[in-house]
Amino acid sequence: MSAFTTAIVPAAGLGTRFLPTTKAVPKELLPVVDTPGIELVATEAAEAGATKLVIVTSPGKDAVAQYFRPQPELEQTLAERGKTDLVAKVRRAPELLQVETAIQDKALGLGHAVGCAEGNLTGADEAVAVLLPDDLVLPTGVLTRMAQVRERFGGTVLCAFDIPREQISAYGVFDVRETGDDDVKQVVGMVEKPKAEDAPSTFAAAGRYLLDRAIFDALKRITPGAGGELQLTDAIALLINEGHPVHVVVHRGGRHDLGNPGGFLKAAVDFALEHPDYGPELAQWLRGRLSGS
Repeated sequence: MSAFTTAIVPAAGLGTRFLPTTKAVPKELLPVVDTPGIELVATEAAEAGATKLVIVTSPGKDAVAQYFRPQPELEQTLAERGKTDLVAKVRRAPELLQVETAIQDKALGLGHAVGCAEGNLTGADEAVAVLLPDDLVLPTGVLTRMAQVRERFGGTVLCAFDIPREQISAYGVFDVRETGDDDVKQVVGMVEKPKAEDAPSTFAAAGRYLLDRAIFDALKRITPGAGGELQLTDAIALLINEGHPVHVVVHRGGRHDLGNPGGFLKAAVDFALEHPDYGPELAQWLRGRLSGS
């Protein structure tokens, strides 16, 4: 059995770095080749054992949840035209898992967004996964590893990347202790964007969390920081101080940041190069383009 069955995806942001496109199209629905980022993240959650996805969205931003609803008329039209491959694509997202929404009326931080989803949980939800839709963690599978670590140690499990020290000041950094497993560390503290020389480690937070249900009580007991925002890291730090076990799984793969146009383009090129229909031609074009011919 999975350590969790509910996954939360915070998707209430305005996508300002993608304006003017995001005036009409939510950032989470922009396609990485032919699949929106939100579907890639939902697929990752489903593969790790989630059966329910709670999308935290803002008023008027209904299209993200709508994407996961069946479209029988479209399916029928495509089927009548013999486009069975497209029918399968259209059905793919609605068949992944059950999708619900929670509303975040104001952008008051990641902690606030996660807290908005508490009402969607049941008594059976002892832990929840949180996946940031801007982060594609590759290859997929880190949530499954995180669930195994929770089964062993209990508590909360986070994902970390080992970042070169000269780049570490851009990240939230974990203060860790060894566990006997090079890829699993006990967390004893967290520091947000430290100077390189002051960083307690080179292990930086990534956009995957497996949070014990206790996080929701902690979120109610922390105080807002800059801009009135409730930070998820502050709630996790509170739990650490109270003796709640927190560990990180160090992910040795790669990642893409879909939160800005530059990172999004890198992801699109990376995924397109792996696509059997587009990869060979794109690779040939890129070689020519980069050589100036």
